[in-house]
Amino acid sequence: MSETLNLARPPQLLLRPATAQDLPQLIAIENACFSPQEAATPAAFALRLQRIPDCFWVAQLHGQVIGLINGPVVAERYIRDELFKQLNASPATGGHQTVLGLAVHPAHRKLGIGRLLLSQLETVAHTAQRETVTLTCLQDRVPFYEALGYVNEGASASVHAAQVWLNMVKPLR
Repeated sequence: MSETLNLARPPQLLLRPATAQDLPQLIAIENACFSPQEAATPAAFALRLQRIPDCFWVAQLHGQVIGLINGPVVAERYIRDELFKQLNASPATGGHQTVLGLAVHPAHRKLGIGRLLLSQLETVAHTAQRETVTLTCLQDRVPFYEALGYVNEGASASVHAAQVWLNMVKPLR
């Protein structure tokens, strides 16, 4: 697992692995950022904290969790809906790093925290020799991810929350 990273701007911002103690704050952020149909459940977060602690990071400011990113490593290039309900521990190397969730508390948006969380997970994935970082997003988020080097590879097979999701992929090799 990577070392905890102190960021230069703002100096109080800390990126660190998520812990079970963060669960109430994680759930609050998730519910503030996503519709009830889209949001991960407390049980899903507890499972992710247990099975993929190496791929679950938080942004903390003044002792409060204000953002999160998480997702398992899979063999396939694209996310399948089954990952939102069941997942396995990530292999030590190889595969594709998914992003099942990226959320920043609404009071802390537009500060680059989402970009920092993505960068942290990309660094961890690169170190573990992953092929890509892969995620799905709604159409309105495509410009955000494209600006960070992700490529829109078209409509996902996902039917999560009855939305049209797009596959966004960033090669790491």
